[in-house]
Amino acid sequence: MDDTDSAILTHLQRDARLTNRELARRVGIAPSTCLERVRALRARGVITGYHAAVQPRLLGRSLQALVFARLRPLSREVIHDFESYLTRLPEVVSVFVVSGDDDFLVHVAVPDIEHLHAFLMDRFSARREVVSFRSSVIYRQTETRVLTPMETGMETGTETGRAGRADRFDRAGDAG
Repeated sequence: MDDTDSAILTHLQRDARLTNRELARRVGIAPSTCLERVRALRARGVITGYHAAVQPRLLGRSLQALVFARLRPLSREVIHDFESYLTRLPEVVSVFVVSGDDDFLVHVAVPDIEHLHAFLMDRFSARREVVSFRSSVIYRQTETRVLTPMETGMETGTETGRAGRADRFDRAGDAG
């Protein structure tokens, strides 16, 4: 990942409908180079898809909430089955398997408080692996639409960077 790849990602995250020619112009590279880099980013799994952002309120989903759930018995199979169940529900926006007191964090969008209550009573409490759940209504949501690579403080992708890391680890190991 270099500065050109980062610039491509930034522009595509802001507007995935840019033509290749316009994207190349904004990044300052040839269209053929731009196309090759976008294909490489997709092949490496950095770009996972393109989507249209929608306003839930305009789709009849005025109320959003976060639902925290604890499951028992806790096993890979129980987690996988519950996650699969949740992703099939039309009210569910996102599912997170998390650490801490709760096992799941579920983002839901529903028409109103009555629908949220029905969702919790009919969908969550109906599952016998759910031992407890709680919900928090979302008043306002702000998203970061553009993610950029994080700096790790170490060189990457070069032989010098790899050797440099190995030397640092060897020295750290010798000191211990």
